Amino acid sequence: MQHAVTNLPDPIETADGRIQVHLVPSVKDNLIWVITSTDTDEAWAVDGPEADGVLAFCEAHGKRLAGILNTHTHWDHIGINKKLAERGLLAGLQVIGSAEPKDPIPGQTKQVRDGDTFELFGETVRVIRTDGHQDGHVSYVLNDVLFCGDTMFAGGCGYLFDGPPRAMLDSLLRLAALPGDTRVCCAHEYTEDNLRFAWFVEPDNAALAARIRDVWAIRAEGRCTVPSTIEEERATNPFLRPGSPTLRARVAEHLPDADVSDDLGSFTSTRLLKNAGPHKPLGDEPLPLQP
Repeated sequence: MQHAVTNLPDPIETADGRIQVHLVPSVKDNLIWVITSTDTDEAWAVDGPEADGVLAFCEAHGKRLAGILNTHTHWDHIGINKKLAERGLLAGLQVIGSAEPKDPIPGQTKQVRDGDTFELFGETVRVIRTDGHQDGHVSYVLNDVLFCGDTMFAGGCGYLFDGPPRAMLDSLLRLAALPGDTRVCCAHEYTEDNLRFAWFVEPDNAALAARIRDVWAIRAEGRCTVPSTIEEERATNPFLRPGSPTLRARVAEHLPDADVSDDLGSFTSTRLLKNAGPHKPLGDEPLPLQP
């Protein structure tokens, strides 16, 4: 199965250039993030459905897998733990995850809660509880990089498997309050579908129009549209824009019984509309692909 990303990007560097974040594509559209430092041969993975890609990365770069950051316990995020355990490679690794996971985290050695901090490569990592997609979901902020699992996507947000909508909206707003230059390293390359829907509900958003043109050019070359930035998400992600008059009107048009009178109702209805997928049959035809 060919991955959505065929042209790998250069690693992300934190401000001082000492820590790098590498992309390891996995399965069809999963994005495994591997954190390394110029000061050590260690590498840390963030989630993943399997282990082969990360192990191959470590071998190619002369790194040793030392730990895993887990955001939540869906199979495509703890699959790496399970596959390493099957090969006898999980024991001895540090495995950090929620103190209240939905399901057990294989090999977990450290439990973290909202507001906790810990050190990684001499930098402070901050933990943010981000319920909504799954109970116990956590996100990690390392310097100016956010690892948010399936809470915030580029141009979208995760399904509300556990919810309720208030929990997901609160989580998204907490992430949206991070500095605007924070890089958003989510766990999937879903951006095109997300932006098709974003345009469906907010077709007068000039920033969104520009983002769509940029993203389609990137994807035409097989490159990855992640990371985005918090500033970009605030301007174009419909799930961070429940107060948009255009969005509220469009959602109410397609869901006549929806209550969009406040931000929570608008967010809830927008997520329901995205689930219904009315934008999918339209394809790229309505998009502002020409300046």
